[in-house]
Amino acid sequence: MKIRTIIAATCAALAFSMAGSMAGPASAHDGEAETVTKNFEAAIPNISGKSLIAVEVDYAPGAASPSHAHAKSAFIYAYVISGAIESKVNDGETRIYRAGESWSESPGAFHSISRNASKTEPAKLLAVFVLDTNDKALTTPAK
Repeated sequence: MKIRTIIAATCAALAFSMAGSMAGPASAHDGEAETVTKNFEAAIPNISGKSLIAVEVDYAPGAASPSHAHAKSAFIYAYVISGAIESKVNDGETRIYRAGESWSESPGAFHSISRNASKTEPAKLLAVFVLDTNDKALTTPAK
């Protein structure tokens, strides 16, 4: 029953994303990094101590996120809303995901590559985190 709740919450977060960010439009890009906008946050009522947080990550053409680790408690579902995202997680292969494609990441995953695959077009993804409610740092920059 718990997995159905997580899937339903993920679908709800995706629906919110398609309707537009609740926080309004993302700020201007600097051409080097991403812009992250919180889209949704809620405690999961029937899974004590767990929350769902959804963020939209906007990449300007050629923009990239710094290498980072994800929260040790966070299971992540990532969905490309528009454009193409190049990604490498842990020791997996480097892949390019296009609009409509998705992937998941295990708790504590290390993201060495996360960037817009295009130098000319913007890209956007929705990242949905299921994590411990007390775990507020979604990512930690690599050292």
